[in-house]
This record gives sequence, structure tokens and C-alpha cells, in this order.
Amino acid sequence: MQAKELQLLVIDALEDIKAEDIQVLDVTEMTDFTDFMIIATGKSTRQVKALANEVNSQAKAAGIQPMGIEGEDVGEWALVDLGDVIVHIMTPQTRATYNLEKLWSVPATTEQTQASAEQE
Repeated sequence: MQAKELQLLVIDALEDIKAEDIQVLDVTEMTDFTDFMIIATGKSTRQVKALANEVNSQAKAAGIQPMGIEGEDVGEWALVDLGDVIVHIMTPQTRATYNLEKLWSVPATTEQTQASAEQE
């Protein structure tokens, strides 16, 4: 399964259990251990656990064996490692604390800024 297809499978799984604020970060230029990070919010620890379980179940049903699942026992934060896609599911408080979107965002370099300006 291609990384883009896996990304869509994960988003569908998260939407099935009503995850909130689903963000997809393309990290292909920043790291070689994964292509996409998907970050989602569950309203409660129970929902975080259910979301992680649903992602795990749908991945397995599609023939993808997760490389690892962490944190679902506590429920504040769960991580599902699917190789090309890593899924972080957090309660609102935990998500605000760790702010992964900011951590994985990189300010545009001068070259990128110039290239964007030239395209416009």
C-alpha cells in the first residue's frame, strides 16, 4: 500500500470514531523514518483509546501490520506506527502541551520564499 493510500485509510478510521482537528504533516523532506504524521484529537481518554484501536483494526484489515502502538493504555496520547504513516492521537490538553504541528513545521528558507514569490 502506498503512503498516500495509507494516509487516506487512517483518516477514514479517525473520522469513523469522530476524531477532531485531523492534521496531516508531510515530513518527507525532514526525516527518512516516515512520510506522513497524522495528528488528531480525541475528546476523552476513552475516545483516544477507541481511535487508536480503530486505526489499528482498519490497518490490519487492509493487510498492514502496525510496527507498534504506544500509550493507548493510559489514553492521554496514543501513537500508532504504520511505517510510512505515524498517527498521534491526543486529548486536547496533551495536544496543546506538545504542539507537534509546531515541532514538525520548519520555517521557509530564503530560497523557498524566493521560489514561491517567483511563481506568483
